[in-house]
Amino acid sequence: MFFGEICDFKIYGQDAPFKAVVLNRTSGEGVLKASSPVDCESQKEYTFIIQAYDCGSGPNGADWKKSHKAVVHIQVDDVNEFAPVFREPQYKASVTEGKIYDSILQVEAWDQDCSPQYSQICNYEIVTPGTPFAIDRNGNIRNTERLSFDKQQSYKIMVTAFDCGQKRAKEDVAVHIVVKPVCKPGWQGWNKRVDYEPGTGSKQLFPKMHLETCGGPLSGVKAMVELQTNHIGKGCDRETYSEKSLQKLCGAASGSTDLLPAPSPSTNWTSSLLTDSGRDSDLIYRFDGRQAANVPDHVVPQNLTDQFTIATWMKHGPSPGLRAEKETLLCNSDKTEMNRHHYSLYVHNCRLVFLLRRDFTQVDTFRPAEFHWKLEQICDKEWHYYVINVEFPAVTLFVDGVTYEPYLVTDDWPIHASKIDTQLTVGACWQGGEVATPRFTQYFRGSLSGLTIRPGRIETQKVISCLQACKEGLDINSLESLAKDIKFHFNPAQSVLVVEGEDVGSINTAMTKVSYINSRQFPTSGLRRLHITTTVQCFGEDTCLSIPDVKAVVMVLPPSEPRITITGSNRLVRPASDLQGPLGVAPFKELHITSTVMKGDSVGGFHRTGVMEVMHNLDYCDILVIGEELSPDAESLEIHHNALLGKHLDATNSTSGISIYGVDSMAHYEQALRQVRYRNWRPATLTERRFRLTCSELNGRYTSNEFNLEVSLLHHSAPVEHVNHLASQQQYIRPVHHPLMIHTLNSHMPGTAPPAATVIIVVCIAALVTIVVIGVYRIHATHQEGSREDEEEVKEADVDWENSALTIIVNPMENIAGNQAVDEEVKEESQEEEEQGMTSAESENSDEDDEEEEEEEEEEEEEDERDVVEKRKHEGKFEWDSSSSTY
Repeated sequence: MFFGEICDFKIYGQDAPFKAVVLNRTSGEGVLKASSPVDCESQKEYTFIIQAYDCGSGPNGADWKKSHKAVVHIQVDDVNEFAPVFREPQYKASVTEGKIYDSILQVEAWDQDCSPQYSQICNYEIVTPGTPFAIDRNGNIRNTERLSFDKQQSYKIMVTAFDCGQKRAKEDVAVHIVVKPVCKPGWQGWNKRVDYEPGTGSKQLFPKMHLETCGGPLSGVKAMVELQTNHIGKGCDRETYSEKSLQKLCGAASGSTDLLPAPSPSTNWTSSLLTDSGRDSDLIYRFDGRQAANVPDHVVPQNLTDQFTIATWMKHGPSPGLRAEKETLLCNSDKTEMNRHHYSLYVHNCRLVFLLRRDFTQVDTFRPAEFHWKLEQICDKEWHYYVINVEFPAVTLFVDGVTYEPYLVTDDWPIHASKIDTQLTVGACWQGGEVATPRFTQYFRGSLSGLTIRPGRIETQKVISCLQACKEGLDINSLESLAKDIKFHFNPAQSVLVVEGEDVGSINTAMTKVSYINSRQFPTSGLRRLHITTTVQCFGEDTCLSIPDVKAVVMVLPPSEPRITITGSNRLVRPASDLQGPLGVAPFKELHITSTVMKGDSVGGFHRTGVMEVMHNLDYCDILVIGEELSPDAESLEIHHNALLGKHLDATNSTSGISIYGVDSMAHYEQALRQVRYRNWRPATLTERRFRLTCSELNGRYTSNEFNLEVSLLHHSAPVEHVNHLASQQQYIRPVHHPLMIHTLNSHMPGTAPPAATVIIVVCIAALVTIVVIGVYRIHATHQEGSREDEEEVKEADVDWENSALTIIVNPMENIAGNQAVDEEVKEESQEEEEQGMTSAESENSDEDDEEEEEEEEEEEEEDERDVVEKRKHEGKFEWDSSSSTY
């Protein structure tokens, strides 16, 4: 029977990779088998419907019946066939030094297995040994100690992973950890030292500077750059020319008196003061409360009028003691008997006070007398330039070019007129009366330089600014390239620059363009300190970040020192007539001034040095008389004012020499020196006169060689060459060239035969020829004072003739007086021409013109004398006076 048995199972639903197989038809037992491989990773479980079928009613299986449907759920078991794999080929992270992190970064691995047991990562492990890092089961890496950027700046560690079946990752992963220094807001990318080569113009100080804000949002940045030059000269690198040269350079009015000049024989009142020259010949006087100097009466301006100017450089600090005493810079007081202060400038309790007491002859009412200023600059121990302009009753103070009005003015009665002399004192006040012994009082403590007083004029703002101007400072390159939101401004000395902006990038660009410039050709070498302070503003807050200050230095390298050389003729020999002339002689006519520096360069690895000529200014040239001083009654050394026109030069002269001063080019100094004139109207007493010339740049910082010149007299000797007898003086021409007359003394003798007369004529002619030959010979032999000796010889010859029977009488047959008149006329014309030549030479101020005119005059004189002699030759003819001859 077939109808009671189970013959088959059928599966309905998914394309399940399974089949059902009947094991026992009677019991209906069967089994499910996979018809193809199953993969948990592809499908973890299957659900389908299965039905059982019987064998039917007949042997052919017809009319079979099926059972009810049953649902079958099949779950695929997993096998740990896959190893863990990291999701990234490598991992990177950065940390800040000095911090402990809970998690620096997280690594992650995964497993393709389908079951939780084999697909989950149960553990991570750092493979690299000895690292200051750890990792947890979730892959979080942390540092186990504080990291140091200085010790190690980066780490590389290898990490592996394990699934829950403890199967290890097939490949480990690399983790890179970079250690960053602690983010400190501030300026970065700048050098602590910047070298400045003289003559290179403007140089950028911070070409790569940028501001690190550590990511904080900012609303504004303000940076202030300060160039600190207080230790250089008088507060900064200024021109170190003398006070006179600087005033001439800046166009100041002439007539100022330097009350603190360099010590010299003519300015010896400063020789007892303490000097602190510092560097570069910048003359500074230091007063310690025990030194003072009385200015000689002949130096003191006698009449200050209602307008005058007092100017000085001053460096002063707080006065010691609880109650400070007056410290006097300048004081004009009674020399004897009384103790009245006519005018003075002093410091009292860090206040600057100017006292001016007028005389009753000038004013007779209660008028302003003391003017007080209270300024920080007076006691800040820094150099400042003070100028007091007096336009009585108004007094104005300038400090570093800035105007200050007095905060207090007190009135007083004028001083009664008296015959008591006054004493001008620097560094204290002279008390000559009301004390047993005259003495100094109210000593000054500080430093002074360039103390001057100028009566009758007040100084202009332009000149004051020029006199105290710094030659070094800050600058900004390419202003047009700055962002529009950038604001900047300088202080008057350009030692402080303030830059403001809202964007950090714009501020960074502006700071890279900040530069240092020094316009001096020979600047003061050494360090200049730079100080940058920065303020950062955040949104809604006044300040949110603290930016450390930047401290750097500018090193100004030493300039190539110039070597000033003076060349020319060291000896001048001229005749007495030149020395006595109205122009005298130009001793330095062939003078040349040059300057060279040593320059080096590197080519192909080799260092070469060479000499290069440079052009620069000079500030004075002194011509010193060597030996005895000039005698004003017999000689002079001077330069005409016209020689200084169009130049920034001035000159002073004395019996000891000439000083030409002023800041000007070497070419202008050459031109001026070549026109210095030496005259001596008593040359007979002159043996030799020696001069020494030296020139300077920067008030003696660079000096030339000592150029010595000797002027001596040319003593005339007898000329023996190129003698022009026709153009010679009258005394050198023998009268034998003139016509002759022969008289007979024996006219009473009758019957004299004609042949005897013929013999006499022949003898006379022979005697005449002999006399001519002798005269010409003696002219060539002596050429000086020979005419007297010749005349004596002629007389002796005439005596010989007188002893004979005949006497020969020489008759020039010309008007001697007329010839003398002609000679005098020629001399007068020559003198007129010489005077005209001298006049033109004076207008030209040139020795060359003198020499050319003298040569032309000598040629004209020679031509005139030739004409006269030729005229005489044509007028004089040989004639016999037959009427006076007897035979």
